[in-house]
Amino acid sequence: MPRKWRFILLISVVFFLAPPLFLSGDEKRDDAVVGKNGMVVSVDEYASRVGVEILKKGGNAVDAAVAVGFALAVTYPPAGNIGGGGFMIIRDPRTGECAALDFREKAPGKARPDMYLDDKGEYVQDRSFFGHLAVGVPGTVKGFELAMKKFGRLDWPVVLAPAIALAENGFRLNQKMAMSFNGIRSFKKKAGEQFQKIFIKPDGSAFREGDLFVQRELAESLKLIAEQGADAFYRGQIANLIVRDMERHGGLITKRDLLEYDAVFRKPLKGTYRGFEVVSMPPPSSGGTILLEMLNILEGYKLEDMERFAPETLRLMAETMKFAYFDRARYMGDEDFGEIPVERLTSKDYAQSIRDKIRVKNIIPSLEIGAEILTVEKGKETTHYSVIDKTGMAVSTTYTLNGGYGAFVVAEGTGVLLNNEMADFNMKPGHTDGQGLIGTPPNLIAPYKRMLSSMTPTIVIKGGKTFLVTGSPGGRTIINTVLNVLINVIDFRMPIQESVNALRMNHEWMPDCLYLEPGDETEDVIGALKAMGYNLKRRRQGDAHTILIDPKTGLYYGAADKRFMGSAIGY
Repeated sequence: MPRKWRFILLISVVFFLAPPLFLSGDEKRDDAVVGKNGMVVSVDEYASRVGVEILKKGGNAVDAAVAVGFALAVTYPPAGNIGGGGFMIIRDPRTGECAALDFREKAPGKARPDMYLDDKGEYVQDRSFFGHLAVGVPGTVKGFELAMKKFGRLDWPVVLAPAIALAENGFRLNQKMAMSFNGIRSFKKKAGEQFQKIFIKPDGSAFREGDLFVQRELAESLKLIAEQGADAFYRGQIANLIVRDMERHGGLITKRDLLEYDAVFRKPLKGTYRGFEVVSMPPPSSGGTILLEMLNILEGYKLEDMERFAPETLRLMAETMKFAYFDRARYMGDEDFGEIPVERLTSKDYAQSIRDKIRVKNIIPSLEIGAEILTVEKGKETTHYSVIDKTGMAVSTTYTLNGGYGAFVVAEGTGVLLNNEMADFNMKPGHTDGQGLIGTPPNLIAPYKRMLSSMTPTIVIKGGKTFLVTGSPGGRTIINTVLNVLINVIDFRMPIQESVNALRMNHEWMPDCLYLEPGDETEDVIGALKAMGYNLKRRRQGDAHTILIDPKTGLYYGAADKRFMGSAIGY
């Protein structure tokens, strides 16, 4: 190891392996953490601390975001990753322009539309969710490298050093991560041998809060990436190990697949909502398109004159969600493989045509809106984090392995958890039913195609300045989670922490079900929604780690979402 690299790693041990602290700024409002010079909000306290220390070293928001992403690959393995992919929205305060970075995974070159069907033509779900056949070509490392090359300020090894230190020396499990690890034991029969060696104790005993969790193979892989860049993952030793593991276990990823993978900058989607500019992801994410469509529809109603959780408010939101999610199912996929009517779907005129269909008092059954089209995207173990630096550069990043712990596969010799993103394609060509399958063309499997996503990293701008940085995990619920946060802030003027904490709702068109989080609604509200005809169910939704920038003071307010874990750290 070069002397310079040993020094960087030593410094990182000092900064990042001390017991994590919940740092806050000089003041608080609504329990949000306040900072003057920078803010990082993520699911994990170690990772948030890494981001802030990178900012203090002179890094910008992109440097910090990349460092957080690599740290989460160590400390939050349910979703943090270098074996998955995602999206990033970056706003450069020098120009006011935004960039949309797509590092979504791709199907391997040998993939085919019917690869998850049995001899009778029936979909076999486990094939697309567990094991090597479920793995798409990872994009995270290429994406992070591209972000650094275009916007980063620090040297590449510096931003990887904290993650290496955390992997090599270990970190202490908190109670929730210990519980998450213990939950894996029920999937032991589906997990690969290398996965079991890392995440399941040989004697089957439970992990406990305070246990030191060390990942030396992952540390070695991160060192190679630090020294050789993304080439280590896509061309070098890590690539060779991944391909060898695929060949041994029936996976499809080849050396060519890794060599030809590319992360790309795309034109971000931009819309307006009540005087705010909203910037989000274009396809292959459906997030930006569907978010802007819903905001355009809701803009025609005076939500500010309504009660936030009144039955009529929830009805208007639910009906809006139905129409938008029908469009998601009907049109969305990888724009590189076919035209998608994004401009029409995000236009104000189209929104008016939807409002003309929404009924004044009662609801529209989903079957009346369109044919029975359901998606199979079920993975919810995505993670989102938001970063802003002292210059105002802001980064909104959502990335994922798809299901929790991906395909339950670790490539031998790498320590790298691999995704199960192939499950986000449509599984059965030409077959659409009411049981969860969709067979329409936009999201069918094809070689080198990126699978459809709902990830919605978003930046909101007010008066030419960044106002809000947000996003969420949650599979198809992601877009509606972001919508809930935005209207809480803009329409109902809730303080940011309250906006993040507030009860959320979700309707995805199909299944025809309105989901509400458990909360303090009165029986009258629940009863009124059921009387309208809604099939009502309760479940937790999202993990929206958000930053609000006060337009008057310029202070940063970090709101960590505590539904699972969350850490906002500012200075």
